[in-house]
Amino acid sequence: MSGSAYDRLTALDYSFLALERENAYMHVASTQVYDAGPLRLEDGGIDFQAFRKLSASALHQIPRYRQKLAYIPIENHPVWVDDPNFNLDYHLRHTSLPRPGSEEQLKRLSARIMQQHLDRGRPLWEMWLVEGLEDDRFAVISKVHHCMIDGVSGVDLMKILMSPSPDQRIAPEPEYVPRPAPSGLRLLGDEIWRRASLPLQLFRNVAGVWQAAREDRREMTVRARAFAEALGSTFRRASGTPLNQPIGPHRRFDWHVMDLAAVKEVRRALGGSLNDVVLTTVTGAVRRFFERRGVDVREMDFRIMAPVSVRDESEEGALGNRVSAWMVPLPLKERDRRKQLRAISRETKELKESKQAVGAELLAQAAEFGSSTLLALGARNATRLLPFNMVVTNVPGPQIPLYTLGARMLEVFPHVPLLDNLGLGIALMSYDGKLCWGFNADYDLVPDLGAFVACVSDSFEELRRLAAEAD
Repeated sequence: MSGSAYDRLTALDYSFLALERENAYMHVASTQVYDAGPLRLEDGGIDFQAFRKLSASALHQIPRYRQKLAYIPIENHPVWVDDPNFNLDYHLRHTSLPRPGSEEQLKRLSARIMQQHLDRGRPLWEMWLVEGLEDDRFAVISKVHHCMIDGVSGVDLMKILMSPSPDQRIAPEPEYVPRPAPSGLRLLGDEIWRRASLPLQLFRNVAGVWQAAREDRREMTVRARAFAEALGSTFRRASGTPLNQPIGPHRRFDWHVMDLAAVKEVRRALGGSLNDVVLTTVTGAVRRFFERRGVDVREMDFRIMAPVSVRDESEEGALGNRVSAWMVPLPLKERDRRKQLRAISRETKELKESKQAVGAELLAQAAEFGSSTLLALGARNATRLLPFNMVVTNVPGPQIPLYTLGARMLEVFPHVPLLDNLGLGIALMSYDGKLCWGFNADYDLVPDLGAFVACVSDSFEELRRLAAEAD
């Protein structure tokens, strides 16, 4: 039996399974809004059958979407195997808002769909086509478990399922022939052999590190320091805030759209990177929001975790997770917006130079040598010692319009899952001249999510005024 009949999850991919709780799902998601265009039927509905045929024709390009989890005996580490009973109709869902459906209704529906766990006995994804949206639009709500993809691979997936041309054609659907899953004995034997070879693998890694040290001692010093800093950051708790309390099972989802050119204009006038402007916008919004709630921010150590892709060009289109992370303190006690931006720019510059993201990646690589039991325990205890208060992930998307069978995607609002004690998460994606913000919040901890979104808008408008004055 071929060894290619299964794929072992990396330690990082497995961690997203281990982090999942009854109240904390770990799938990433998005709500995509489309102009109905040629998918509109005569009765005003949307041609779901055409959408289904398109999906079926593309699945051979993303084989993980027809794989499910199996587990190595004794070790209990998960692997991917082909699902012999794969049923596309289970994963593709069709629903409608009461016409004419408003954006507020779509947000509530998105939150309800996203808060439902994925069935671990099947391939870990769902896609909902939602018709009935006002202004002759429809939406697609997609959810994929984080153990399958990260933000960048999610964008690559969009490129597979969609087209830069409105003249997209449906290719013939290839026959699906699932590969036989290995026996438990085969999985256990392979795992025993993998563990027996770990010392040799470790020796090769050390030899490679030593060779790199001989070639560039300064680079090795930077990497060692980055590893130590990343390890240290995982043991420093951030300040407690009203947003950092145990979460419940229900969610609120909201979004906001900015003109990407306006964000770039602020960057040009005030300095820093585009992501620095985003983090400064978040800084101003969090400060405004806490002040609105009567929370003193003067002594608060508020940190965000910013995922950083470590993919190279050769990994384009590959699923799985190839991300590391920055821990960025937000200067909430600073009122001057220019000083906020300068402080964040200094911090992100130092993070780039110190290669903290590389250090975090080395930690993830080191985890490959641990047992699944230890990895699970580490993941489950991680939420008790969170070194950050919020996740802010910014994924660059395509700057050209994309189409699904001629229906133009107007906006895409990403959705980042919440860990326990994280009541609010922010995900952004740039697309076709827009910067689309998605806000995921615990239903009870953040009943005023709309007020936070307004704080984001006000915070950015203040930066725009300062940029205009600078000109």
